[in-house]
Amino acid sequence: MSGYPTEIKLHQQSRLLEIAFDDGICYKMPYEYLRVHSPSAEVRGHGTGQEKLQTGKKNVGIVEILPVGNYAMKIVFDDGHDSGLYTWEYLHELGEHQAELWQDYLELLTAAGQSREPSH
Repeated sequence: MSGYPTEIKLHQQSRLLEIAFDDGICYKMPYEYLRVHSPSAEVRGHGTGQEKLQTGKKNVGIVEILPVGNYAMKIVFDDGHDSGLYTWEYLHELGEHQAELWQDYLELLTAAGQSREPSH
């Protein structure tokens, strides 16, 4: 089991969530990255192959983060999405595998002919 967060900061200008864990590791993750990797059923589906590709989230913001017990937090995004519970373990995984998960996401977008840019 990964550690517990000792500090969580929202950097609204750079759109980064900074999270430090008690094991000494600190991650800075873009809001967009957190949004497209939301653990919600809306994004992940209800099983393998049911994931829903999130598009147009480049400028997504975070309105607030809410603690959920002592194991997770809920992130409220400014596009109305708020149903994902980000456990400390999941956030640690997202931070640890950020480079490859982001690359996979960009490749999926390209393959689907989609964009990170919001449609108007």
